[in-house]
Amino acid sequence: MELTEPIDRLKGIGPKKAQKLARLGIHTIYDLLTYFPRTYEDQSRLTPIGSLQAGEKATTAGTVMSIREKVAGTRRLNILTALIGDGTGFLQVSWFNQGFLKKELQPGRRLFVTGRVEYAYGGQGQFAMSQLSSYQVLSEREEPESRLGILPVYAATKSLNQSFFRREMKTLLAAPLPLRGVLPPAVERAYGLMPRRDAFAAIHFPKDAGALAAARKRLAFEELYLIQCGLLLLKKRAREAKRGVRHLASGKLVQQVLARLPFTLTDDQAQVWQEISRDMERPVPMRRLIQGDVGSGKTVLALLALVKTVENGFQGALMAPTEILARQHYDSFQHLLEGMPIRVGFLSGHLTPKQRQEMIARIAAHEVDLVVGTHALIEETVQFASLGLAITDEQHRFGIAQRAALEKKGTLLPDMLVMTATPIPRTMTLTVYGDLDVSQIRHLPPGRQPIRTFVRGTDRRPLIYRYVREQIEQGRQAYVVCPLIEMNEFVEIPSAEEVYEELRHGIFRGIPCGLLHGRMKQQEKEAVMRDFYENRIKLLVATTVIEVGVNVPNASLMVIEHADRFGLAQLHQLRGRIGRGSYRSYCILVSDSRTETAKERLAVMAETADGFRLAEEDLRLRGPGQFFGSMQHGLPDLKVADVLKDMDLLLAARRAAQETLGRQEDLSFVLPVLAVQYKEQFLHITDT
Repeated sequence: MELTEPIDRLKGIGPKKAQKLARLGIHTIYDLLTYFPRTYEDQSRLTPIGSLQAGEKATTAGTVMSIREKVAGTRRLNILTALIGDGTGFLQVSWFNQGFLKKELQPGRRLFVTGRVEYAYGGQGQFAMSQLSSYQVLSEREEPESRLGILPVYAATKSLNQSFFRREMKTLLAAPLPLRGVLPPAVERAYGLMPRRDAFAAIHFPKDAGALAAARKRLAFEELYLIQCGLLLLKKRAREAKRGVRHLASGKLVQQVLARLPFTLTDDQAQVWQEISRDMERPVPMRRLIQGDVGSGKTVLALLALVKTVENGFQGALMAPTEILARQHYDSFQHLLEGMPIRVGFLSGHLTPKQRQEMIARIAAHEVDLVVGTHALIEETVQFASLGLAITDEQHRFGIAQRAALEKKGTLLPDMLVMTATPIPRTMTLTVYGDLDVSQIRHLPPGRQPIRTFVRGTDRRPLIYRYVREQIEQGRQAYVVCPLIEMNEFVEIPSAEEVYEELRHGIFRGIPCGLLHGRMKQQEKEAVMRDFYENRIKLLVATTVIEVGVNVPNASLMVIEHADRFGLAQLHQLRGRIGRGSYRSYCILVSDSRTETAKERLAVMAETADGFRLAEEDLRLRGPGQFFGSMQHGLPDLKVADVLKDMDLLLAARRAAQETLGRQEDLSFVLPVLAVQYKEQFLHITDT
């Protein structure tokens, strides 16, 4: 049995069950094996019925003394209740709408049960177990103690319940699976890791807490180690490349751009520009990330780097995730480079076929020096004559493979610069950006107005919008952000379309209003954004499509409806659309959420504008699973490791990966593993 075989190869799993498993992301035998428990139920201690305490969760066993069934309520709820005893007392155990169990729960049968204990009402026995977690019918000679242990609890569904997963996992683990080692033996020994087969058995069915901890350590280390090996190999490959571009010191064109800027570089910007210049002047390809908050001035540094490569006789490319953002960069570059001997081109999927063909031909013939575009830049038909620098903006929208596709457009290996306005907590930088050197811009340029942020309930909406209208009448512009595009029967919150209609026919009657969302045609979106930028639209109702790529200095107000439905990082990105001019700016977060997490998240937003601190809080509040999932740039999913709690393990895994790169024997062991297990993420290092 191979781990890559389809799940329906297992006995008892037919097409229907395979289809249901596919909805959970389980397609192969290995997928099922790595569908780890989401939590565990401790059944390691047996409590006599006479010693049970109301309010506690406990495991006990007893013989069925009697069984009764009744139908209650207007919904005709079927309640099956068994009275069990063990000589020390009696306990009622109930099942709802499971009348079919009556045959199984005959008097004289013995039950092993776990649940929450409470006082019984209107029936025999002092206690009842109404919140039953699990039950098992014991065989005639089976002792309850034989069932003690830690029970796995899976993310299950109605048709794929806990019994199904536990049964399938036991069958799977009993089979002769080819669980080949993925860690070099030297690494296993050095870090005292449990054998892989034992780890899979113990994480699904741990004998005790110690075995579970050892299994988790082994499998989490394995995940982190392999990812770190891949990332470090990316960096090593780039540094050892003999086909890299070596740039000369900055010349007249760079100095000319610096002189044209309407401001002087901040200390942070000057430091990062020095790091970029130093990297570009080395013979090995640059692999650097600029991490800077919204409005910190990353784009200026990107332009300087692009001009530097152009004055060295190469071409430069900047890839942005959206057409709006790409257009904005293109317009900005055109303006700053006006009159200079630098030819700027634009490429996106929304050009006409003729325009696309013409631009692709000009890029291939080096009739364009600097190209700004979207994902269209990495299509096979696009070839550069002499690519010296490739830049990706808003890096969290791209994967490693996409970055590599742009990198491969050069005859030589070009320098690579990636930028993100989404701050990453320092604890995660090694994992997310392990293949890059990281530069940070911590401070905003002088002159940026601080944004005052307030949290208000929906009962204050009339006052909020009255104030927004007053500000618009004084010459300002405003955003209203909604989480949904259109009405949704499952979610009772106003959509962007509803809010737009309500506002433009209500309090903003007579004020030019616009609507912007992701389902609009590209030409429509561009027309709306152009009208907003040129102050023809005063109030823009939008979804998160404005999260990146909109720079309107006159916009000084933002109202975010149902702000509790956004993550901290997203709220911070949205808020960064205002405060770009010389006007005092305000962000109002509207929410009636009563959950503690939501209230805490919004309170943090109101308290600080530091993106790095917000990122740390987002990680703490949302948990590493969601946070890492949104930030990992195409890296493999983490199924076991927790980058917040496992920081020591991450550092150990990185140390082991660094040691592996220095030992050819271990490296030869790991490369085939990466090629099989993480081929999509690290194909471009394992196929060379």
